Amino acid sequence: MISIDRFEELLGTLADELPDTFFDELNGGILVDSGRRLHPADQHGDLYILGEYRVDPAMGKYIVLFYGSFRRVFGHLDEASLLEEMRRVLRHEFRHHMEGRAGVHDLEVWDEEQIAAYRARTAEE
Repeated sequence: MISIDRFEELLGTLADELPDTFFDELNGGILVDSGRRLHPADQHGDLYILGEYRVDPAMGKYIVLFYGSFRRVFGHLDEASLLEEMRRVLRHEFRHHMEGRAGVHDLEVWDEEQIAAYRARTAEE
């Protein structure tokens, strides 16, 4: 797995791929948290949160990617494959930001459906 410094460098490269308008109202920018985070719905220590879009009264709107979660889930990948996973997660979080600005919540509904499907699968085990 790459270092956290390299992770941040790659994340900057991925952010540069996006149009400037994506960053409108994202006053907190994109942050990297060194930790790993399990989702509250986790049942078996395997449902990691890779990224979050946050709206905070004090810090504003920002995106966080969890290096430790990426390390845990994708630590076996080469850099090119990891970069694709980082791109996927970053764009997912930017979609939350853009939908929030537009007053749309389709991705939130999709995320909830994915968690419901996870819960259904783990209930059967």
